[in-house]
Amino acid sequence: MDLQARIETVAVPPGRVTLSDRRTQRSWTVDLAPYELAPFPVTQALYARVTGERPSTARGDRLPVEGVSWGDAVRFCNALSLCDGLTPAYRIGSDAEGCDAEGADVEWDASADGYRLPTEAEWEHACRAGTTGPRYGPLDEIAWYRGNSHERIHDVGGRRPNAWGLYDMLGNVWDWCWDLYDPEVYGSYRVLRGGGWFDEHWSCRASARRRSHPTFRVEDVGFRVARSGHVARPWHSDGLRGHRTDKAAARGAAAG
Repeated sequence: MDLQARIETVAVPPGRVTLSDRRTQRSWTVDLAPYELAPFPVTQALYARVTGERPSTARGDRLPVEGVSWGDAVRFCNALSLCDGLTPAYRIGSDAEGCDAEGADVEWDASADGYRLPTEAEWEHACRAGTTGPRYGPLDEIAWYRGNSHERIHDVGGRRPNAWGLYDMLGNVWDWCWDLYDPEVYGSYRVLRGGGWFDEHWSCRASARRRSHPTFRVEDVGFRVARSGHVARPWHSDGLRGHRTDKAAARGAAAG
């Protein structure tokens, strides 16, 4: 399959990040090896190019893909890896529907060089980009959120990036992460990070955690891809080179 679907990734340095959860008043520290993270959320153009599908409610090639479940994101990562001649990062059980329903049949092969979802520790470390406050800059300059989005999604890259060249880490769409949220209490629910275009300012913080079932699909949830290690990647046109630029019950509770 030769779709030339390669995308640029940003080299993220190793580091240590302390995560916290307001609900449980718990905090924990994670040491991170170097990894790669896409500078933008996956766009509708790239998602369509790899999967042939356009699941989003709003339409636009430069808009982040949304309306995708955690299982959809996992399958996309594997499909993109195969397009790119890489080893898929996920082993998915023979029951594809079961994978989407619970995520229990998905295993992460940490030795694979393919694309994957970031862990939430990787996500927060990359979002902060060396800063220690709740955000890496003034919210109106770095994020699309309820206060400036006019309650609609926006093209990726339209706000100022953080110091490591990562765009839309806060606002626009929430990012699916690999991690289970709290398996003892919430079972298969996975972590979402970053806040979205519909959210108030308090949800758009580097530390904010949200949970959702892996089948959850809604118009402010998307994802971005990661890779293990530092590997220089070429840029694909769907990556937009040079472009700078009551729902609470359905969405799950913000806990960060």
